[in-house]
Amino acid sequence: MASSAESAAASGMRKAPSLEWRWVSTEEDDDEDRGGRGGAAAVGAVGRGGSFESEDEEDAEDEEEREGKKRLIRTVPSVDWFDVEGNEVSVGQQVEDTEEFDFGRTMFLALQTLAVVFGDIGIGPLYTFDVMFNKYPIQGEEDVLGALSLVLYTLILMPLVKYVLVVLWANDDGEGGIFALYSLICRNAKVSLIPNQVHSEKRMSSFRLKLPTPELERSIKVKEKLESSLLLKKLLLGLVLFGTSMFISNGVITPAMSVLSAVSGLKVGIHNTSQDVVVMISVALLVILFSVQRYATSKVGFALGPSLLVWFCCLGGIGIYNLSLFGPTAFKAFNPLYIIYYFGRNPFQAWLSLGGCLLCATGSEAIFSNLCHFPVRYVQYMFVLLVLPCLVLAYLGQAAFLIANPKSSEQVFFSSIPIGVFWPVFLVANLAALIASRTMTVAIFQCLKQSIALGCFPRLKIVHTSRKFMAKIYIPVVNWLLLLSCLGFIVLFRSIYDVGNAYAIAELGVMIMATVYVTIIMLLIWESNIVKVLSFVITFLFLELIFFSSALSSVGDGGWALLIFASVLFMIMFIWNYGSKLKYDSEVKQKLSKDLMRKLGPNLGTIRAPGLGLVCSDIVKGVPAIFGHFLTSLPAIHSIIVFVCIRNVPVPVVPQSERFLFQRVCSRGYHMFRCIAR
Repeated sequence: MASSAESAAASGMRKAPSLEWRWVSTEEDDDEDRGGRGGAAAVGAVGRGGSFESEDEEDAEDEEEREGKKRLIRTVPSVDWFDVEGNEVSVGQQVEDTEEFDFGRTMFLALQTLAVVFGDIGIGPLYTFDVMFNKYPIQGEEDVLGALSLVLYTLILMPLVKYVLVVLWANDDGEGGIFALYSLICRNAKVSLIPNQVHSEKRMSSFRLKLPTPELERSIKVKEKLESSLLLKKLLLGLVLFGTSMFISNGVITPAMSVLSAVSGLKVGIHNTSQDVVVMISVALLVILFSVQRYATSKVGFALGPSLLVWFCCLGGIGIYNLSLFGPTAFKAFNPLYIIYYFGRNPFQAWLSLGGCLLCATGSEAIFSNLCHFPVRYVQYMFVLLVLPCLVLAYLGQAAFLIANPKSSEQVFFSSIPIGVFWPVFLVANLAALIASRTMTVAIFQCLKQSIALGCFPRLKIVHTSRKFMAKIYIPVVNWLLLLSCLGFIVLFRSIYDVGNAYAIAELGVMIMATVYVTIIMLLIWESNIVKVLSFVITFLFLELIFFSSALSSVGDGGWALLIFASVLFMIMFIWNYGSKLKYDSEVKQKLSKDLMRKLGPNLGTIRAPGLGLVCSDIVKGVPAIFGHFLTSLPAIHSIIVFVCIRNVPVPVVPQSERFLFQRVCSRGYHMFRCIAR
């Protein structure tokens, strides 16, 4: 049998993966050393492949791991020969680090990165200064310089230092977002409230667990604390559900804020334009955007990269124009002392403006959430070399305009545009706003896909819109619910100022959760120096809590609606996860005992008719209770029974050769098996 498996592999099947380390019991290791007939018999029992093991062996491995009777050996990972058809399907090739430089591919990825990753953060100049100076008028040049200094250092600290330089590296094998952080922690520590992990999953190549060594003492202590404390497990789950609800709320606010602020430029171009006209045009644009969202994910998206490039060039060009026209006074804001002066003159006004200041960094979480489309390096290079310089120039130019025109604190961006290019820039700004809305919608699709996989959201229909890229998905129900929610926010508030207050609350909620989870990852997985960990968590958590307190002060102006929306989402996810756990616990408690199966015998107390019967169940061990109903209700049962369990493993992608695990249930004569599809 072993030779036949080798010949099958030689005739075009996938090669077995390279050698890897795994834990085995001492007795198993001795059996492998003896080899001979025992080893051949084991292969013969499998049929073809090594992904066939009994549940008794699985239970024994769990027990030995708890007792410490395990040792490390080097072995060849199992290859699943049952999945013959799957192995013949091309699943794509991983891009290797040694791949030669391709200028055309690099430019293509760079433009796509602009459209998918940076659309949201690129429209901050449309409304940041408008919201900051909404409640209090500008009283002098120092107010503008203080506000500009706040914006500049917020851009440097939040998107650049925190997300681009640190958080992007906390991706889960290429996937980003708050649920990717939770999934990464679940893979390295048993913190999931549903204990349905199969022991053999630890051998999967996608897990990449580190071996315990003396240098990992702090990491091991953190892991033990997380695994032993039910309170910490519930807290981690609650935080990720809260962060996800705020992120989805952010995705609802982004289209409303972006499109409304872009269309509001009509008031500058056509002075008699009323707010009702702005609202109606915004509603029409959003309806069109969400109607073509399915196609924008795969086809129209290729044209959005150049559009965003033109937009960032407009931001930089207008900034340079205003600096040359009104003078370089705005460059003084790079001195952080102006922040201190700003708070010293008007402490309460400066504190209230922090909520609006944070709007310059909205889209930071979208940079991380949409990471699955591109390599980390491309995202970092594009932000440092193009996005950040253009944004800085845009804010410097607007500040120079405000210093010369302190009474023009409404529609600052559109008022600072040269008259000769106003309408072309207005059209590009509206296109950029639509792209930013699409960016957040795509990020929400990815977030919900991850939450569904971890049992934290109801199962929904997911449409893959690309044959080449797995990350390009579309969820119809969510798309239309987002549209209705966006229209509700626009019709309810009608102003970018009230919507902006809610926008800051949603963004800060996600940022705080990301800080907490990245800190855990730094301790548990990265094993970072404790000084670096403390510096990261203290700096960013302190800043984000200050921003959050300012944003919460405007709850009565628009943030209340967002908090209600986020609370409803949180309750939906919490109830679904709680119900899923109760369902799983109930199935585990009611499963048929091994003693009962032995008493029934191989015929199971009924007639075994020829054929193959498939029984679906969520449990990964034992005989599900539903099978007992079949035995008592049906006059006969199939001669071969396969219990099918579909497992969402906490890894982004399960290798094709490891997607199916076959186990024998009871002894050989029962002809009962379990197929775990991972």
